[in-house]
Amino acid sequence: EDAGCVLFVPSATFFHTRHTSFILSFAQTSFGLLRITVVVLPFLYVGTLISKNFAALLEEHDIFVPEDDDDDD
Repeated sequence: EDAGCVLFVPSATFFHTRHTSFILSFAQTSFGLLRITVVVLPFLYVGTLISKNFAALLEEHDIFVPEDDDDDD
């Protein structure tokens, strides 16, 4: 019969038998918030630069020119 098996999950290791299931250990990610910050901030900055330059290109070629007189007062 099924004597048991060990399943490997990225954050924890589980031991599972026919009648029981429990966690053997947890793996803690170090510097989680720092890693997120280091990855997200440069991509946000590059994205803003790209969109700013593309908006300037659209205005230069008169494809999209924002108007200041949108007020319906």
